[in-house]
Amino acid sequence: MSDPAQYAALRERGPVFRTVIEGLESPVWFVSGYEACKEILHDARFIRDESKLPGREGPSLAEQMLGAVGMPQEYFKYFGLLSTSDGEEHTRLRNVVARAFTARRVAALRPHLEQSAADLYATLAAKGGGDLIMEVGYPFTTAAICDLMGVEEADRPQILGWIMDLVSYNPEQLVPAVKNIVGYYRDLIARRRAEPTDDLVSELVKPGGIHRDLLAEDVIISIFLLLTSTGIAPPAHFLGQAVLTLLTHPGQLAELRARPELLAKRAVPEILRYTTSVPTGGPLYAAGDFEFRGCPVRHGDAVVPSLLGVNHDPARFDGPDRLDLSRDPGPGIGHLAFGSGAHYCTGAALAQVQTEIVIDTFLLRNRTLELAVEPDRLPFFDVPGKGTALGGLPVRL
Repeated sequence: MSDPAQYAALRERGPVFRTVIEGLESPVWFVSGYEACKEILHDARFIRDESKLPGREGPSLAEQMLGAVGMPQEYFKYFGLLSTSDGEEHTRLRNVVARAFTARRVAALRPHLEQSAADLYATLAAKGGGDLIMEVGYPFTTAAICDLMGVEEADRPQILGWIMDLVSYNPEQLVPAVKNIVGYYRDLIARRRAEPTDDLVSELVKPGGIHRDLLAEDVIISIFLLLTSTGIAPPAHFLGQAVLTLLTHPGQLAELRARPELLAKRAVPEILRYTTSVPTGGPLYAAGDFEFRGCPVRHGDAVVPSLLGVNHDPARFDGPDRLDLSRDPGPGIGHLAFGSGAHYCTGAALAQVQTEIVIDTFLLRNRTLELAVEPDRLPFFDVPGKGTALGGLPVRL
């Protein structure tokens, strides 16, 4: 579910309620209230690693989702390494991943991103238009994540192709794509161990480094798969959604053009709140029997936070279904699009910068971009366990 209006009726059942999500075997606690969601994300009684629950039987929710798209079990180990860990293990893994997204790295990347966006705009303008997601979003986010990791430019088209196959969710494309990505990173690790360079890959495979306990090849491959799978497709589709949001709110776009100083501090956080790049967060599990906000939570119960739903909670936001680019986000960033607590998205700063640059390049510095089809004709596709995403954005310039 990705339409925030649909959450109004659900929210009448309470900020936390029991339901069944399509594609999953077992019922879950669904969280649609902002404060309840934030509390759960900071509550140590809810854990991410289902395997740590005593007496657990049967496949986890993550394994059910992987099985549903035909993923061979031998590849399960490459998924969910960071999102399904807790405590000290999660902290160690997060520190490794965070090395790709330091403030220094993101700041150093900004000029490259600005030039990349300008080049992509020029290419699209020369054709008179095209698909903003496929022709701008994907190459833009691929360049960003590959720059941060140190993947050679010559290898990027094949990485992009595999990721696009991955998000097709068609087993005939998805499974070979994962095998190819794993094989590519296994080869890249071998090359960097033989001839190190000044990049993240070489840093992680360096013998005797500060993360020597995390240098198992499968762990490193899992980290690289996480960075490419979450750092390319989700932000590419979100960038299209962000542009669509502004094009379908011409009054707000006019205000932003009149007051471009709103872009970083107000407009981008509001767009992230309003449209939310990942509608549903990863599941958490109750580590015991207890009552949470009047709900009788039992040991092993799964809890699924609706990030889009909580970002439209009227108890937290005034007129939550209204886009207001001058809205004061209040303390912090003013939304839960990136989660909260220990599992707060490590790529949040990069996503913020990418969104700023694309909006600035395609809608503020240049003002001829418009939709090439009516909004109700735009394609959307299902993301297993996450909701729906905008599949393409045809535009004219």
